[in-house]
Amino acid sequence: MTLTELLENGATIVDVRTEAEFMGGNVTNSINIPLNEVPERVSEFKAIEGPIVLCCLSGGRSGQATAFLQAQGVECYNSGGWMDVNHAVGQVS
Repeated sequence: MTLTELLENGATIVDVRTEAEFMGGNVTNSINIPLNEVPERVSEFKAIEGPIVLCCLSGGRSGQATAFLQAQGVECYNSGGWMDVNHAVGQVS
């Protein structure tokens, strides 16, 4: 599925950057769960209905989070940098 298709289907956007990075700019309506908190918050990810789109600054941390969460049975996708996701959201809206 493409990022656009995921967003059109109501995907939840989770930004795995630090809180400080997130506060410096983020995708509107995205959720901030820093990468270091992902393992202890798996139940929160499992409670999200529908697909989850993960982002960070460049795609590295979101890639790590995606691999970990998929191994836990969570439907999620690495969408790379948050600015790219933000642009895609603007195209879908």
